Amino acid sequence: MIKWALRGLLALVALLVIAFLIFRTPDTDPAEMRAKYGGPPSQFVAIGGGVTVHLRDEGPKDAPAIILLHGSNADLHTWEPWVQALKTRYRVIRFDQVGHGLTGPDPKEDYSTANFVGDIGEVADKLGLTTFILGGNSMGAKHALAFAIAHPERLTGLVLVDGSGGPMLKLAAKEKDEDKGSGNIGFAIARMPGLNRIAEQITPRSLIEQSLEQTVSVKSIATPAMVDRYWELLRYPGNRRATLARFSVPYDPLTEADIAKVQTPTLILWGEEDRLIPVEAGQWLAKTLPANTLRIYPKIGHLPHEEAPAATLADLEAWLAQHAPAPKQP
Repeated sequence: MIKWALRGLLALVALLVIAFLIFRTPDTDPAEMRAKYGGPPSQFVAIGGGVTVHLRDEGPKDAPAIILLHGSNADLHTWEPWVQALKTRYRVIRFDQVGHGLTGPDPKEDYSTANFVGDIGEVADKLGLTTFILGGNSMGAKHALAFAIAHPERLTGLVLVDGSGGPMLKLAAKEKDEDKGSGNIGFAIARMPGLNRIAEQITPRSLIEQSLEQTVSVKSIATPAMVDRYWELLRYPGNRRATLARFSVPYDPLTEADIAKVQTPTLILWGEEDRLIPVEAGQWLAKTLPANTLRIYPKIGHLPHEEAPAATLADLEAWLAQHAPAPKQP
């Protein structure tokens, strides 16, 4: 009886090993990824602490500078529609934050808000920027807002696109979930102990495709090329482990008192149908930040800068004309 039990156990182990080998999705090759996603005008800039940041710095060097920060599990390519429209009149800088894209993991595995904020300052210093406009989407917006709290003297403007960071975020998201059903399968798995460890080795492309489709309302933007980029850069060596590390830490909101002290002129852009960070979070920020403009886009999800580039750019450029006018064209 014991022999048969042992044989059954060994057979099960063998099946699991075979299944793992069949379904395992290995890390991507760094050289191939740099060739595919890091060509001109990309730069790879060492900012200290062993971190080499993948960034793009486009537009006239003497024009007002704008730094743009992507959201969780995204990369600098998310800003392409904005960059193409702005770079003739503004200096537009975007970079892959640690644990993302071609920057890869932080050598010290530090994914605290303070470390992300420190990297923003390091990038700005390396590029010779004293003051600039700082924008971000989702997680990137939280880091932008945290930078505004820590270094208000360096910012001439702040742009928050469906941003994380507010202390009321969890409650609003919970209420929205109960009312309509929402969420994102990729983020949900990343938060599940045990299952998330499997995801570090087995990350099917279909999971990324489903996650992106749940993130946006304009489904047409989730093209095969976009799914490939998210899938391949998530599997850039160290990025999956970094993702698990970030999601293993409880949500750490910025305080209402700190947010209320931010005097930087702020533009808040939000998709009304955002299923990750509900529009109530944007409305709360608008009530809390002293100097802001709020724009909400019907039938748009978590990525308004990609789902509604024309509408968001129209609002952004009108706001920039007030707070950081570009030099007149000769």
